[in-house]
Amino acid sequence: MSNRNTQANKAAARERLRAERERQAKKDKVRRQIIVGVSIVGVLAVVGGVTWGVMQLNKPSHWEAAKDAKNVTAPKNTSGENGTTVVIGKPAAKKTLELYEDSRCPVCATFEQSVGETVHKDVDAGKYKIKYIGATFIDGGAGGEGSKNALSALGAALNVSPDAFLDYKAALYSAKFHPEETVDKFKDDSYLIKVADSVDALKGNAAFQKNVKDGTFDNWAMKMSAAFDDSGVRGTPTLKMDGKKLTDGKSENAPMTPEDFNTAITAALKG
Repeated sequence: MSNRNTQANKAAARERLRAERERQAKKDKVRRQIIVGVSIVGVLAVVGGVTWGVMQLNKPSHWEAAKDAKNVTAPKNTSGENGTTVVIGKPAAKKTLELYEDSRCPVCATFEQSVGETVHKDVDAGKYKIKYIGATFIDGGAGGEGSKNALSALGAALNVSPDAFLDYKAALYSAKFHPEETVDKFKDDSYLIKVADSVDALKGNAAFQKNVKDGTFDNWAMKMSAAFDDSGVRGTPTLKMDGKKLTDGKSENAPMTPEDFNTAITAALKG
């Protein structure tokens, strides 16, 4: 082989090597760009996810938003600011029994199962009116949202009629439907509607059911709950007439039997 051919072969080999190096360099550059791009996208996704998560954590809950609502939809048969005054009974009745209750309260359930019918009969007879003040503090203590949701559903019943409200309240507290304090069954609209089907005025009532499902009176329920918080009352059930507590005569507890209640209400009506 001539020296000239040898030199030409070497030059060709060097050119092929140079071209291969350029191709490899380009491939390495593209690969680095892809890796960097994917990494940036990944970082942005993480940052975006963290930002979204922080936004969700800082976003007020439905009930917090309802509490802060400026425009409140109050049920019919209410009065006062935000419709939080609920007075039921004959206008001619001179005195009013204030009744403070939380729908999840087990002691309230005991009171209603024992004394509730007596109260209802007294109101129908015109002995006194009742002023209902609903609380939701058990949601905070036991966890959940059943007190709030049930109070909103009570608003939906009150929107139908005062009698529907009283009958529905009795049903919610009944031995058949009232859950253990730690079981938050009242958070489910379907369960609240199931209970309502035991009340003649609410059974199959499409308007009532829609208001429960839509949370029409959620804002009102939170305003009512705030009214309870501002009342100074710290436990349920609490009964008051003329600013004085009705007790069982042996303690500061509410009367839990018809006999104790009748003794206490008779004295209060005379006072």
